[in-house]
Amino acid sequence: MPLLSSFDPWHSSLCTCPPKLTFNPYTGCDHGCLYCYATGYVQNFQNCHPKKDQLVTIQREATKLKGETVLLSSSSDPYPTVEAVLHWTRKILQILCERNCKIEITTKSHLVIRDIDLLSKVPSTVAFTITTDDDAQAKLLEPHAPPPSMRIEAAQDLIKAGIPVIVRIDPIIPLVNDMPYTLIEKLADIGVKHIISSTYKPKGDNWQRMKAAMPKEMEKIAHFYFKEGERVGGNILLPQELRQKIIGNVREIVLEHGMSFAVCREGIPKLNTATCDGSHLMPKREAYKW
Repeated sequence: MPLLSSFDPWHSSLCTCPPKLTFNPYTGCDHGCLYCYATGYVQNFQNCHPKKDQLVTIQREATKLKGETVLLSSSSDPYPTVEAVLHWTRKILQILCERNCKIEITTKSHLVIRDIDLLSKVPSTVAFTITTDDDAQAKLLEPHAPPPSMRIEAAQDLIKAGIPVIVRIDPIIPLVNDMPYTLIEKLADIGVKHIISSTYKPKGDNWQRMKAAMPKEMEKIAHFYFKEGERVGGNILLPQELRQKIIGNVREIVLEHGMSFAVCREGIPKLNTATCDGSHLMPKREAYKW
C-alpha cells in the first residue's frame, strides 16, 4: 500500500477540496485533543510514532512525482512533540522539495517555523488549527498541544517569511467557542488571509471525553446532535439551519475583517468565498528560482 495517497480516499460527499496527495509522517498524535475524530479508528492513537521504513518508501514513491500538491497531514499532526527530536517531517519535506512539489501543512504546532527554509523553496501554505485564543480554554480542549498564543506567534513568523497562513477555527463547539471575534481580529491584524471553519461532529469516544470535561455544555447541546442532528456518511452534524447560523456568524466576522472564508465538510459550500483549503493563496511556481 503506497504511503502517498489521494486526499479523501473515502470520497466523502462533504469534501470540496481540490485534488491533492496526502501523507502522514506519524501514526497517531500526542496533542490529546478531546474532540479528535481519528482516535475512533486508529488504535492507541496517542502512542505517536513515525511510520516504519517511510523514508525509503517515500524516496521511491517520490521519483514518480511531478510537482503535485502534497498535504502533510490529513489525520495526524506532522509536528507532534517528538518531531523536535526525530525530524521525520523535515526529512519528508526535503524529499518533496527535491521533487518540486507544492506543500500544504496542517498543524497545531509552532515547530513548523523550524522548516521555513524548506517551505520557502517551493510553493507552500501552512494552516494552523486554532480553536480559541484563550490559552486556558485551549489547555482543556487540547491538553498537550502548544498554546494558541504560540501558534499565533508562529503564524506571524511564517507570514513575515512570505509563506501564506490559513487558520482553521475547527471545530466550532456550540456554547464553547462559537463566537471567536477576538481570535479573528488577532488573525486579521497579523496578516492571515483565509479562515476555514467547521462544527464539532461527535463520535462515540470523543463525545465521552467532551462530556467528561464540559458536562454542562454537552448536556445542553446533546439533543441538537442526537435528537435533531443530520447524519451524513457516518457523521453526526448539527441541524443544517443551526450550523448554518453558527458558521454564518463566523463568516460575517471574517468578511468584516477583509479575509476570505470557507467551510469544511458541512454540506453548505455556498458560504465559501474562496477555495475551501486556501490553496488559492499558494504562490505561483514562477516566483521560485533554484
